[in-house]
Amino acid sequence: MSPLLVDLGGALLPLSSPPSGEGWNHAQMTELLGDAPRRPAAVLVGVREGVQPRVVLTVRTNDLPSHAGQVAFPGGGSDPADADAVATALRESEEEIGLERQLVTPLGFLDRFETISGYNITPVVARIDPGARLYPAPAEVAEVFEVPLSFFLEPSNLRRYTMEFRGHRRDMVEFVHGGHRIWGATAAMVFNLLQRMGRA
Repeated sequence: MSPLLVDLGGALLPLSSPPSGEGWNHAQMTELLGDAPRRPAAVLVGVREGVQPRVVLTVRTNDLPSHAGQVAFPGGGSDPADADAVATALRESEEEIGLERQLVTPLGFLDRFETISGYNITPVVARIDPGARLYPAPAEVAEVFEVPLSFFLEPSNLRRYTMEFRGHRRDMVEFVHGGHRIWGATAAMVFNLLQRMGRA
């Protein structure tokens, strides 16, 4: 395992202690959404092994009802049949990008994150076999692409800005790589990873 993946693994919440309760941004989301229950969801923050570990991301299709055209981690809402957040993340990744679950090794969790669309997301960080073949499910995913983990760890690649939404000013972060703008919930979860690694 590369030194970067060792550092990453040491920064995570362990598999034996998955996060529970509210997202780390709950107070901010309550200002926007009130106290309505959030729907549980999970995403796979997958890192492909190799000399240069790479984070797997998707571009959502333009005709989806929410977050159309945005960069996202593979994932989605939990199903009653899912045993836990890991099961949700693996199932959704298989459906969205054809990732065979036997080629995935879960490492741990990031902190939960709440979205403007009403989800409470558990990010599952995992190692992906270097030989895994990924392909987008055309109904949901327009593109699958990968970004070197080292790109996110370089401070100059983190951009901060403020936006106004429903009368509230929100501090945001984003990354731009290879023509892809990584922002919103996805960038926030990457930022949480950087914080846990002591890089932000």
